[in-house]
Amino acid sequence: MRLDKFLKMSRVIKRRTVANDAADNGRIIVNGKVVKPSYEVKIGDVVEIKFGDKVSKFEIINIPKTQGKNISESIKLL
Repeated sequence: MRLDKFLKMSRVIKRRTVANDAADNGRIIVNGKVVKPSYEVKIGDVVEIKFGDKVSKFEIINIPKTQGKNISESIKLL
């Protein structure tokens, strides 16, 4: 699943366009590398998102099949 779609479906970011903008501006890092919105996420990836002074870091433990799945079932905060 694409990174931008994963972030929206797991409710980390509300809208896919916001996820696209964040990735395009280099504010999303996966496993230590800046990635594009089209990056294919995998279980075990460590994602770091920078918004202003705030940094959110989590590990992907599950890839949701449908939107609205509980966020705690998809990521583990680090």
